[in-house]
Amino acid sequence: MSALSFDAPVTAALFDASGQASFALGDGSVRFEDGSVAEVHDGAILCACVHPSGVGVITGGDDGRVVWSRPDQAQELADAHGKWIDAVAASPASGLIAFAAGRTATVLDQTDPHFRRDFVHERSVADLAFEPKGRKLACATYNGAATWFARIETQKPTVLKWAGSHTRVLYSPDGAFLVSAMQENQLHGWRLKDSKDLRMGGYPSKIRDMVFFDQGRLLATSGAHGAVVWPFAGSNGPMGKEAAEISHEEAAIVVRVAAGRGSALAGGLNDGRVWATDVRTGPHRWVRADKGAGITALAMSADGKRLVWGDEAGQAGIADL
Repeated sequence: MSALSFDAPVTAALFDASGQASFALGDGSVRFEDGSVAEVHDGAILCACVHPSGVGVITGGDDGRVVWSRPDQAQELADAHGKWIDAVAASPASGLIAFAAGRTATVLDQTDPHFRRDFVHERSVADLAFEPKGRKLACATYNGAATWFARIETQKPTVLKWAGSHTRVLYSPDGAFLVSAMQENQLHGWRLKDSKDLRMGGYPSKIRDMVFFDQGRLLATSGAHGAVVWPFAGSNGPMGKEAAEISHEEAAIVVRVAAGRGSALAGGLNDGRVWATDVRTGPHRWVRADKGAGITALAMSADGKRLVWGDEAGQAGIADL
């Protein structure tokens, strides 16, 4: 295991397509596993994702800039003129990039510097997600989620309604479901073919993270003493089914989840510990057993062999699984 220490909280930890780890930090810098540093934002990085090419990291900052960073260079993609960049998303399938600033979600094309689509909402956009094929963009906002055709300039969105503030949004890998996390310690979803509501509640804490895995058959979320895993196999998803709770720890809350190939799953706790397991075969192991500052970032490599994490005190690590 490699232990790292930074002078700022870790906003995001990611693996790119080559398997290299990177860290986006609260001081505006991106740190790469090879030791490279990109000083890209005048202020904190608020969100990050892997570039659709699989090379480097896209970050959004409280300076209103969206930047693509690689170990050898950094390129500004957009400037929201001081508005905070609340979310970024990218689609390897379509090559599109999206960011949210206030009430506007903007779509860019990595292959066309002149392409830009701005989608304006009645309330602020908290999160973004591309559908698996990258043709549609979902926006989490107040009282539901709005979905847009990402390349069409003039249109009305499809609005999936559910009362309350929606803070995270995620498509299932088959594109059949859209799931959102809410400010009110709830998870909600919609079956997209008929807009059927999926009510998934009972959380003791806010859901800050969620990930599909096991070829889309399972959805894991944070927000409880263990990772909450919902079954999504079949056309009805979790309707009429119960969730399982993995690696329950009564004294701590899971705040981050990550998954890789197969049924490998990892959880980061608010007491600084990190665990990994295979939900079908086990066993459970502590990757970081020492308690400390709460985990703020967690990612597993696509092959499920490596795990990277960071915490709110700037401590981070990379481990072989």
